[in-house]
Amino acid sequence: MIKEISHERLSSIRRRLARLYPNQSEQLVERFYRLVGRYGVGANPVFDGELWSHKDAYLITYANTLHCEDETPLNTLRRFLTSHLSGAFSTVHLLPFYPWSSDDGFSVKDYRLVDEGNGTWEDVKGLSQHFDLMFDLVLNHCSREGPWFNEYLKDVEPARNYFHEADPKTDLSAVTRPRPSPLLTKVRKRDGQRHVWTTFSADQVDLNWSNPDVLFEFLDILFFYISQGATVVRLDAIAFLWKEIGTTCLHLPETHEVVKLLRDVLGIVAPKVILLTETNVPHEENISYFGNGDEAHMVYQFALPPLLLHGLLNDTSVHLRNWAASLPDLPKGCTYLNFTSSHDGIGVRPLTGLIDNDELNALITKVTEREGDVSWRDNGDGTQSPYELNITYFSAMSEPGNAALGVQRFLCSQAIGMSLQGVPALYIHCLFGCENWKDGVEKTGRKRTINRREFHISEIDSILDDSTGEKAQVFHTLVQMLRKRSEHPAFHPDGTQAVLDLPDHLFGVQRSSPDGTENITCIFNFTQSEQSLPLGDIKKSKGMSYRELIKGFDISGNDDLKLEPYQAVWLMETQEA
Repeated sequence: MIKEISHERLSSIRRRLARLYPNQSEQLVERFYRLVGRYGVGANPVFDGELWSHKDAYLITYANTLHCEDETPLNTLRRFLTSHLSGAFSTVHLLPFYPWSSDDGFSVKDYRLVDEGNGTWEDVKGLSQHFDLMFDLVLNHCSREGPWFNEYLKDVEPARNYFHEADPKTDLSAVTRPRPSPLLTKVRKRDGQRHVWTTFSADQVDLNWSNPDVLFEFLDILFFYISQGATVVRLDAIAFLWKEIGTTCLHLPETHEVVKLLRDVLGIVAPKVILLTETNVPHEENISYFGNGDEAHMVYQFALPPLLLHGLLNDTSVHLRNWAASLPDLPKGCTYLNFTSSHDGIGVRPLTGLIDNDELNALITKVTEREGDVSWRDNGDGTQSPYELNITYFSAMSEPGNAALGVQRFLCSQAIGMSLQGVPALYIHCLFGCENWKDGVEKTGRKRTINRREFHISEIDSILDDSTGEKAQVFHTLVQMLRKRSEHPAFHPDGTQAVLDLPDHLFGVQRSSPDGTENITCIFNFTQSEQSLPLGDIKKSKGMSYRELIKGFDISGNDDLKLEPYQAVWLMETQEA
């Protein structure tokens, strides 16, 4: 096994281990040798050279979003996806489906089990026969109700050193906080009282990554997930991973080194597995997780959801256009995950430096007018700042008094996410045009529940059976766009993207396939009124006409393009006869 590992990869792993754990690197390298081949992972790694293509789109869902009697939710999900979404999505992101105690799965009790309310590992493998799968690796913290924390309280090895302790008298004011809850939580061990680090909640206790036993615990879990069908691994809350008192404890060099180490490990044992970082932070900080092309394969486009929301609610593409035009070239082997909505709210920290405070406050007002809410973060000086908007993306895009206009605005937002360079990801609730789940918020008392509704499968069947209903219209339109997108190499994540210089009420990008043989111009109306654009203003070469792909019509390059309110068009260049 050792002989099959390249010298370059091993040297990189050795360097990273030395930076993280000085004076222990050699024994840790030996420990890594012994891990390779665990669960059959790394025994015969094969890579065909392509991590993604234009055929890729990710669906984000909880394992139990859909359910029915006499069937596990995972099997209900599999039935629905294979019946309705084949050819639209390549990959399913299963949000944490492990035993948990809070935060709808992100307070994990046991990483190696499937929560019995969701199904079994066999159910997960059944889904993997039809779709690639993304699993969450919740690295920063785990549940205080899990066996690791129980063993910590009892001083049992190795978990007795798995968690961060701190003296409450220590000055921790520099620490960046994503929540207004206390950073430290008091617990009682056998030998007395302690205070443990709890960045996200008192139930989510931060793990001590300065202990290499924690690293190897998670390497084992990573190998296990790959053996169970994971082809994408999402590093949850990774930015907070490493702690050093006196710093912000955000994006520390050691945190980046851990991500690079995981990338190197995957390069050895599973080179087709994609590493995705989840960092809801300002844009420049977010894309820092690409490193020099040696860190994450993929990062979320966290600035996209709030910029789209701001632009479409204000009839202007200015901020979106300026941001998109400023994006740097992607490192080789890296790309974006383009999404508008997820299980969380719409993060507004990524808007830092992109819009001013007055515009942000106006956006918050529009969200609250649509019966949404706001979650806040602690600034460390006794003040709070908005952290995320809690609202479904469909409700956020709604137009009070004009439901049809809201539907068109929402569909436009989703089409933009499918058009930009990268891999598109859609939250399952977007497919159904879900409105705010206020009953859920009242039931749980948690703002994020507004966007986490669960459905009996009969409810979804009723929605789709009503062919004239707006929710069925949303579903079928989105699925049709995804399938059409998958036919065109111009949407390949490694293809080029050029942002068009159009009037502020329009947004446009030109996409080209990696080999340059196919070009598609994507144009979007950001207003409630019809707009017109002379196609001569965007033609790349003479003698071209266009085939519009979404609605299927032909248009000459000498004509004006007429755009209905919030219409999206994909214009494929065709040679005129």
